[in-house]
Amino acid sequence: MKRVLIVEDQPDIRKLIRLTLEFEDYEIHEAADGAFGLSMAQAVRPDLVLLDVMMPGELDGLQVCQRIKSDPALRHVKVVLLTARGQARDREAGVAMRADEYLVKPFSPLQLIETIERLMAAA
Repeated sequence: MKRVLIVEDQPDIRKLIRLTLEFEDYEIHEAADGAFGLSMAQAVRPDLVLLDVMMPGELDGLQVCQRIKSDPALRHVKVVLLTARGQARDREAGVAMRADEYLVKPFSPLQLIETIERLMAAA
């Protein structure tokens, strides 16, 4: 079973993502901020992380992505950045942190599932 870690500070968005993924065969883990998300990634070794970019606290999503991709034990993990910012420079920042995909909120549940399935198939 593939492991997915949802790192999102908004409880309603986390719940929506979890409900979307519960119809698929995934082991789902959740974190409400970047620092906890990074420690969860190190602990559960997910196959994929759905990572909000703008989060309060010491680490935002871009910093978490960079740390995951820089960690030899985690660099294989696929990272999908989730953000309300869809400008070209925002996408470029995600690419610079080596994110595998970038979804702009609001995204459809179907778009989320298709993105996850494509990345998991490539893993």
